[in-house]
Order: sequence, then structure tokens, then C-alpha cells
Amino acid sequence: MAVSANRLELLQIAEAVAREKVIDKSIVLEAMEDAIQKAAKSRYGQETEIKAEINPKSGDIRLSRLMLVVDLVENDNIEIGVEAARKKNPAAQAGDYIAETLPPFDFGRIAAQSAKQVIVQKVRDAERDRQYQEYKDRIGDIVNGLVKRVEYGNVVVDLGRGEAIVRRDELLPRELFRVGDRVRAYVYDVRREPRGPQIFLSRTHPQFMAKLFAQEVPEIYDGVIEVKAVARDPGSRAKIAVISRDSSIDPVGACVGMRGSRVQAVVQELQGEKIDIIPWSPDAATFIVNALQPAQVVKVVLDEDSEKIEVVVPDDQLSLAIGRRGQNVRLASQLTGWDIDILTEAEESERRQKEFLARTQTFMEALDVDETLGQLLAAEGFSSVEEVAYVDLGELASIEGFDEEMAGEIQRRAQDNLARIEAEHDAKRVELGVEDELREVPGVTTAMMVAFGENDIKSVEDLAGCATDDLVGWIDRSGPEPRREAGALDGFEISRDEAEAIIMQARVRAGWITEADLAPPAEEPSEDEAEPAAV
Repeated sequence: MAVSANRLELLQIAEAVAREKVIDKSIVLEAMEDAIQKAAKSRYGQETEIKAEINPKSGDIRLSRLMLVVDLVENDNIEIGVEAARKKNPAAQAGDYIAETLPPFDFGRIAAQSAKQVIVQKVRDAERDRQYQEYKDRIGDIVNGLVKRVEYGNVVVDLGRGEAIVRRDELLPRELFRVGDRVRAYVYDVRREPRGPQIFLSRTHPQFMAKLFAQEVPEIYDGVIEVKAVARDPGSRAKIAVISRDSSIDPVGACVGMRGSRVQAVVQELQGEKIDIIPWSPDAATFIVNALQPAQVVKVVLDEDSEKIEVVVPDDQLSLAIGRRGQNVRLASQLTGWDIDILTEAEESERRQKEFLARTQTFMEALDVDETLGQLLAAEGFSSVEEVAYVDLGELASIEGFDEEMAGEIQRRAQDNLARIEAEHDAKRVELGVEDELREVPGVTTAMMVAFGENDIKSVEDLAGCATDDLVGWIDRSGPEPRREAGALDGFEISRDEAEAIIMQARVRAGWITEADLAPPAEEPSEDEAEPAAV
């Protein structure tokens, strides 16, 4: 049987749409069937169950009305009795459907417009689903495309087989694109959205720079050199830390390239953004010194518990270390993950002097001694009254100008002072309502109990329910600058491991766990140890 022109045209349209939108032809035909069904319902009644089928080879359209076989007919538009159904199909049973062929009809203007909307929507949904499936695994890749349009500063990019968007805040400062310009950007997110963009690109993302270096530096692409960290102030300056797995290859030199050719290619793509290439080091202090280049560093003091570091630089290097508007130290902090505090040598000397005077004053007040004795103890390296109270008596007596009698008197005064403070703390924790049982938790002192009470931790169960961060604090990195949140035991110089041990002991006291649960798992014997050798 020959295929009529309109049927042939129907198949050609389906093929053309499928080819243009890069979707399966069967999806377009299904959309057409849905559109015909909707138009037929407007003709025969919305309550009528209608099925449309398009033959994918001939283009023939077949319309059927589905009737539900029931014992008692209540609505003859959608139901048919068992006896009547068996005249059409002898095997019909209640609950089956009987299909009645409907005659073809001409689409009216409104029905045709409605059908068009159904087809367009179905094809658009299929295209968006295909686009999502194709790009969902490409997060982290660099893509190239042409600017399709610019909307309120956001750039819509045609990727060939999809459409993406570079939002205004993901573009480099002062960067302008016009329709038809070629764009290279980083895919940082792909989301399934019912409408609007699904593929999100960025030119400010730190990993965009890392991927650009991987394209320009073969050693990075091959895995010989690894990019460990990137920090960017988009359009202005950036720092990138690299390490070589081959000792014969200089990672910094490889990234710079002959006469700077490799790094210049990246700089040009990023609109002149200055890039510092830094050798990465597993030693935090060394890495931070490298990250602060080009400034010179005299001394580094690490505080691993609070993830804070003090860096001492020469007086004439302070502005260079901080950078314009704090840019250099801010990028170094982002790159290393440490909160960096920069001091000059003069500031450090002044601070040390203040600390010396503070310790002297502490000894003078706590031990009831004159300034000379207080300075002498501070100069000998004693930093607290506790050290004086519990140090070996012979060590105190060995200080120049001291004898055993004086050392004994100094130590007795120190112990009396600690006993008085202990009594004050005990009275304070009782006033705060802190239970006595907390004292039985190993590692907990009376001073800590006061701090617990001030933070509403008043029982063993309260302490058992705490997390380590609740005691020692944590670093909040959600904002533009890292911010430290205080813990209940701030100022006690307690490490995270020690805080965790106190919490676990509280859980043992509370009966939540047993001491056996705290024991490290026993190492399983190796096969050689488990099985005796055959003789």
C-alpha cells in the first residue's frame, strides 16, 4: 500500500526534529501520539479514554477508544458490559479493555495549536533530559562554546549539544562577551531543572586554573606533577601549589615553561591574572613560608590545635607579606588552610616583652614576691604558678641567688595559691549547679567544671553528649574569611585528642559505652602467623 504524502511528511518531520534536537525519533513520535490523543479527547469528550498510534514505517495513524469491561455499566462512554464485549472479543473478562477503532477527523485550529504545544513541550523535555544525561558526568571538565546571548550580565553559551550559562558572578571582573565570541569555562555544576539552565559554567573557580595548567603542562596531564591547592582572587592574582612525583623534574619550572610560555598561556586566558607558582611541602611551616612569597619569613610559630600560625617578617617586608588590601596573606591562607597572623620583628619583640612582664606580674601577685624575684622566675623559663608549685625543689634551688630554704618557701606559696584558687573554683561550680560526678571523669579539673557550668554542661550526661568541637571550638570556613568559633574549654590549652578522650570517658561513666569499646581493635594475625608451617 502506498504511503500518502501527508503521512510521509509526518515521518520526515519526526526525523528532522529528532536530528536537530539530538534525541531519539521514537520520542518525537510518542509526543505526536500524545498530541493526537489530546486533540481527539477535545473532539470525543475529555472523559473518553483514547489511544493514538503512529506506525513508524508507514506513518499510518490509528485512533482507538478504550472501553473498560464491567459487569454493570454505569457510564457507557468509558464502560462496556461483559456480554457486549464478548461479541467483539469472545475471551473478554471483567477488568479488560476493549479497543474500538475511531474514524479519522480533521484537527480544528484550537486543537492543532494545543497539539503543537504538547509536541513542543515533550520534545523540549526530552532534549533537556538528554542534555542532563550527557553532561552530568562532565563536572570538573573545561568546555568550549560560542556566546549565544547575554542576559542581564549572564552569558548563555552554546556548547553544540547543549546550552550552558556563565552567571555574572562567575565571570572575571571587567570581562565582556558579545554574541559569537568563543568562551572557555569550567563545568562546576549540572542540575536537573524543569526550566531554565541546567549546565553551570565558571571562569572564576579555582579548579578552572588547575585544569588550564593541565592543558598547558603535559607533566600535569600525565600525573608526574600534581596540583595540590589553588587560591584565586579572580582577575587579579592567584597562587597555585604543585609537587613533582619525579625528583628529577622541577615542578615550578615545568609549569612556568620555556621563557614563561606555559604560564603566559594561562595568564592570557585569565585576562592577565598574575600567578604565583609555589612548591608544595608536607611540612606546614615550609609550605606557609613558600606561600607567602615573594616576602621573606624570619620565623614561624605553629598552633596546630587552633589551625593558626604566626609568621615573623623583617620590618621592611611587612607590606609585601600582607599585599595590597591583604591580598597576599589572604591567598596564602586560602592555599594552605591555615589562619595566618603576620608580625614584624619589632612587634614580636614587643609582644615577648609584654608576655615577660605579664608572667612577672603573675608571680609577684600569686607568690607575694618582689619584682626582682618575679623577673628571675620568668627569665628562668617558668610560665605558670603550676610549674613553680610542682617542679623539683632542686631545680628551684639551683637558680642563681636561691637556696633550699628560699626555694621551699617559694614552692609552698605557689601551692597555697593553687589551693586557694581551687577552693574558689569549687565554690563557683557549686553555684553554677555542676554535679560532683563530673569530677570523677578522668582529665576533668575543677577549673574545667566552672567552664562547663558557664556553657550549660552540668552533668556527666551533658558532657557525654558533647562533640569535640563543643569543647575546643572549630574553624568556620563558610564565609569569605575563616572564622574561629569558641569552645567551652577555650583558654585551657587542651588538644582535640585530649578533649575527645574526656568525652569518651564521660560516655563510659554515663553507661553509654564500656571501657572495652575504647580499646583499639586487635590486629588480625597474618596468614603466615595463623597457619603453622607444614613440617
